[in-house]
Amino acid sequence: MLNLSNIEKIVEDARNGKLFVLVDDENRENEGDLIFPAQLITPDIINFMAKYGRGLICLALTKERSIELDLKKMDRRNASKFDTAFTTSIEAKEGITTGISAADRSRTIQTAIDDNKNKEDISTPGHIFPLIARDGGVLSRAGHTEAAVDIARLAGLKPAAVICEIMNDDGSMARLDDLKKFCHSHNINIATIEELIRWRVRYDPIVKIKYSDTLLSKIAGEFKFFCYSNIIDKTEHFALVKGEIKEDEEVLVRVQKLNYISDLFQGSLLKKNIKDNEASINRIMLEMQENKKGVIVIIRDNKEIFDWKNMENTNNNLESQEFREYGVGAQILRDIGVRKMLLLTNSKKAIIGLEGFDLKIVGHKELNFE
Repeated sequence: MLNLSNIEKIVEDARNGKLFVLVDDENRENEGDLIFPAQLITPDIINFMAKYGRGLICLALTKERSIELDLKKMDRRNASKFDTAFTTSIEAKEGITTGISAADRSRTIQTAIDDNKNKEDISTPGHIFPLIARDGGVLSRAGHTEAAVDIARLAGLKPAAVICEIMNDDGSMARLDDLKKFCHSHNINIATIEELIRWRVRYDPIVKIKYSDTLLSKIAGEFKFFCYSNIIDKTEHFALVKGEIKEDEEVLVRVQKLNYISDLFQGSLLKKNIKDNEASINRIMLEMQENKKGVIVIIRDNKEIFDWKNMENTNNNLESQEFREYGVGAQILRDIGVRKMLLLTNSKKAIIGLEGFDLKIVGHKELNFE
């Protein structure tokens, strides 16, 4: 059976205008997508995807390009299990007929990625379905959308790609063994998103250490303090380390979004009790002090203070998003030296793509702050 390819080979295939397949984590979609750089798209590639891939043909774009095209999210109530960022479907305004043929869809894609075209050159709805990749690629979200854009960029092409899920002959979704057979029969190389994450962590990271010092806390003793910067959006994130961290030992870990309301005022804007995911940094620090060793990663975002009330109303916290921004925290943990994690959390949801960061969850410890 066909072996998995390395990322260098996949990037070479993209650069040379050759189809490839990427498969994601078995705990996520556990599916494979046919992927092709949008810059090199042809009607023949669209036809192959429609005939042999059988899934929905989509166009993965950067957030920047989606703004230039004025693409709107398909539904504000998007409840996609994996937070897939679909926009309204599109069509080229010129050079097509009904929009559904391979030639028409290829034309629409070419129009959407043309730097000389703008929102006036496309219409909606249409037969191409754009997806918006997260800034930071697979180091922010371990999805096919981000992986496809990453590979196109690494190949020196425009950061946009055409993707299509692969289905079996009977209509079921192709899993890894099916995908290997598929790729073998069509002479296509296949790799994993996990391997792409691992490659990017090593050669193309998005988090850099900015500052470190010793923090003397009145409530929980001494911590090592680290400030990291996201080179994509310049947001600073923090890590507090208690004790000595060794790669071969399990470490108590807490990754948490900074919540200005609960962390500064020990409270909530809503008439309710503070929940697990709203536990203040002070309380977490006390837990680490009692344990004698541990790491707290504090993720910041660019929300205004007013947005925190909306965040609490919608339960929009790091854990409810299943670590959608796990990539930043994972890079920080890896840089500190963590490999085996005992997660301090009351949630036991699977965290996707950790293997690519050489991180492993060995257990969970419940928060008990009552």
